[in-house]
Amino acid sequence: MTSRTQKTNKTYLLFIALAAAFGGFLFGYDTAVISGTIGFVKDKFALDTVMEGWFVSSALVGCIVGVAFAGELSDRFGRKKSLIASGLLFSISAIGCAVCGSHTELIIYRLVGGLGVGIASMLSPLYISEVSPANVRGRMVALYQFAITLGILCAYFANALLLGGGESSVSFAEGSLLHTVFVSEVWRSMFGSEVIPALLFFAAMFVVPESPRWYASKNRNEEAGAVLAKINGAEVAKKELKSIKNAIEKEGESSWSMLLQPGIRIAVFVGVALALLSQFTGINAIIYYGPRIMEEAGLQLSDALGGQVVIGAVNVLATVYAIMKIDQFGRKNLMKGGIIGMFISLIAVGTLFILEMTQGYLLIVFILTFIMSFAVGYGPVLWVLLSEIYPTKVRGRAMSVATLSVWVGTAVIGQVVPWMLETLTPAGTFFIFAVCCLPVPFILKSVPETKGLSLEDIESAWVKAKE
Repeated sequence: MTSRTQKTNKTYLLFIALAAAFGGFLFGYDTAVISGTIGFVKDKFALDTVMEGWFVSSALVGCIVGVAFAGELSDRFGRKKSLIASGLLFSISAIGCAVCGSHTELIIYRLVGGLGVGIASMLSPLYISEVSPANVRGRMVALYQFAITLGILCAYFANALLLGGGESSVSFAEGSLLHTVFVSEVWRSMFGSEVIPALLFFAAMFVVPESPRWYASKNRNEEAGAVLAKINGAEVAKKELKSIKNAIEKEGESSWSMLLQPGIRIAVFVGVALALLSQFTGINAIIYYGPRIMEEAGLQLSDALGGQVVIGAVNVLATVYAIMKIDQFGRKNLMKGGIIGMFISLIAVGTLFILEMTQGYLLIVFILTFIMSFAVGYGPVLWVLLSEIYPTKVRGRAMSVATLSVWVGTAVIGQVVPWMLETLTPAGTFFIFAVCCLPVPFILKSVPETKGLSLEDIESAWVKAKE
């Protein structure tokens, strides 16, 4: 009987974690789908380098705005309602981008989609962290990163498939909307394909429970206890709820000023620094501009998109390994190992460009090594740490600040990489990314190992930290 109950609890936890992690799928899909559209949109609207950068980074500006408000909204109205809003924004954006009539409309719908990405990028891992028991929390939150990589892979695959369909003799009447979307302007169907996962996420958020820690922060203890009991069983739920309530009482009133308290401000600094560096090490530059980099290395567009599918597959498989090992090896060890692999790979790629040895597949081998290293370490560990290290009452606000830093970094990269590739050359660009890997091991010295600790124990460790 006990085994059956435990199995049911694990099944329920996995269901709600996967449902929330689907926000990561949309995050990854939206991030990667643009890689196949850049050249087409540039030609369609005759964009110069600056406007091309704005097209890429416009959604990221929406992300920044979404994240800026998501923390406050989620602390006030709950994680669940905010995630439902995110799914709605994703759906509107996908449809709008597919049927937009001008470059301005396209940018507006990309901004709307960015709002959805920003909200989901902060709240999905936070929600999973708040519902998961300590012994499996790392794996559960890492599902979010897995969903991101799966979304990236599916976007690459969809782009390659739609490109192939657009180049074949598909029987749509010339001049019709379907012909425009799927044949003559295939970039529209690339964007529009996101509507399917967006609507699935929107629907899934209606059937998951609210975060028990959010319920407890609003003194809705019966509802908090009911959710905890369904996940962990009645006895464990009572103890966990008591621990949560004790931690909340010690925190006092929630406010932005709490982020500056001793101990907590160290956690905020660490989160912001790691978030920014996660982008400055070049991961999204490869996701956004991979086809262009590969074309410059001598591959044709269709081959480059096919190469992106391979990149996406490696990303997914490496993330699966991280999910299996994060609660065993610990957060810090995985991130340190990953950052070493990233540094070596970036130096190798830059060197290949200097030596003009980019023909063939040697370049792709080192790009795949970089992706693998990121997916094993930085990718999943960043989101796990950001979802773990902040007190309950300010977790939404604190994670909002850290996630905002992710998107500020991503927006900067999206805007400047075309200029970097053109002015500094690909070699110089990759060397700069490699230099940005160097501070990470030193920052990690300030982070306690969080594997196996409850959120309340982690909170206590930060609050007691001396500066």
